[in-house]
Amino acid sequence: MTKSILSVNAGSSSVKVNFYTAENPPRPIAHAEISGITAPPPKLKYQQGDKSHKEEIKEKLTTPQDAFNYLLKRCFEDPELSEVTSADDLAYICHRIVHGGDYHDAVEINDETYHHLESFEDLAPLHNFSALEIVRHCRAELPKVRSITFFDSAFHHTIPEPVRTYAINQEVAKANGLRKYGFHGISYSFILRSVAQFLSKPADKTNLIVMHIGSGASICAIKNGESIDTSAVQIAFAENSTLQYEYTNASIRMGLTPLAGLPGATRSGDIDPSLVFHYTNEAGKLSPASTKEMHISTAEDILNKQSGWKALTGTTDFSEIAVSDPPTKAHKLAFDIFVDRIVGYIGNYYLKLNGQIDGVVFSGGIGEKSALLRKTLVDKCQCLGLALDDAANDKGPEDGETVKDLSKGSGKGPRVLICQTNEQFEMAYHCALSRC
Repeated sequence: MTKSILSVNAGSSSVKVNFYTAENPPRPIAHAEISGITAPPPKLKYQQGDKSHKEEIKEKLTTPQDAFNYLLKRCFEDPELSEVTSADDLAYICHRIVHGGDYHDAVEINDETYHHLESFEDLAPLHNFSALEIVRHCRAELPKVRSITFFDSAFHHTIPEPVRTYAINQEVAKANGLRKYGFHGISYSFILRSVAQFLSKPADKTNLIVMHIGSGASICAIKNGESIDTSAVQIAFAENSTLQYEYTNASIRMGLTPLAGLPGATRSGDIDPSLVFHYTNEAGKLSPASTKEMHISTAEDILNKQSGWKALTGTTDFSEIAVSDPPTKAHKLAFDIFVDRIVGYIGNYYLKLNGQIDGVVFSGGIGEKSALLRKTLVDKCQCLGLALDDAANDKGPEDGETVKDLSKGSGKGPRVLICQTNEQFEMAYHCALSRC
């Protein structure tokens, strides 16, 4: 029997797994995910073919590794999932890793690459830790299955030097890896490929402004198939650098998560760098959320977990904010802040692309579902030639419709599109393309 590819997308509170056939292109077999790991009871969503199932899980799952083990066991024991009955049926496991450091492409896990990933695990403790816990588990418990790591930051290695460089001492910057990084790159890779195909254009001739808008949000300017700027930023400290040593020991590790850019469900987005020190005099101390394995400063905790829509409205559910009749002034303010920040980036990137844009693309859970947000943004960007078909926008994409055109009129301006992104498939696609 032909072996399969397993794609794993792990966050701090959820784990998604998808099984695909190891062929080019891969064919979906099954999808399973657990959410609410940090807000019990955890919930299971399982889909195999036309059958779907949801339930609350009674078992105690406290870590992404627990959730991963549960999902594997559940899938392997499904009598209707004949293609995957054990680890012996797997050819590859694809892992999504947020921060890839200096890696520009996917890498296979071996002793060398594993230890290199370990070396900068602490650079993105809120993002890399959960994923690498599962990589460690697969390395120990599934040694016969080849693990391939894909990096969100890799898509953005084409960002030009003036864009990625901060106006600080460059000897210090280069010695400590202090520069602009980008994220959601696996999603942007899928969107670029899918939209270019939809427009019947080569990917390397396609110019887009893409919004990946979910609980974590970013925007990317893509010129001739390459990222030239993105709103998601991360500052990293180079391994064993003096600056890293001093900051880590002082527990002041600002900017080690994709905070800059758009606000999110619990993230602040762009702020004055000095704000956090005015917010609290405890900024540099360890947060109570820290563990023996993962050290988080109070500043990181505030800006990553206690900000964004949650701080403004008390909810992380954007569907409660993006309504025509908001329940409170705070909800309206949160929506208006989000719109303001996005419009600013669209205008910025429109100029960086010299107005030569094939499409403006909405993606991510919010971008794909919120008709009100899409309409508000397009209305504010009419001067760029954007026009929306209200009926198509209200209806949104159908199941299985990867790209949907929402444009109105003769098509003289950039197309307005929705792309239902699929990071798990993108990893399996490139794994099959290069290895199967």
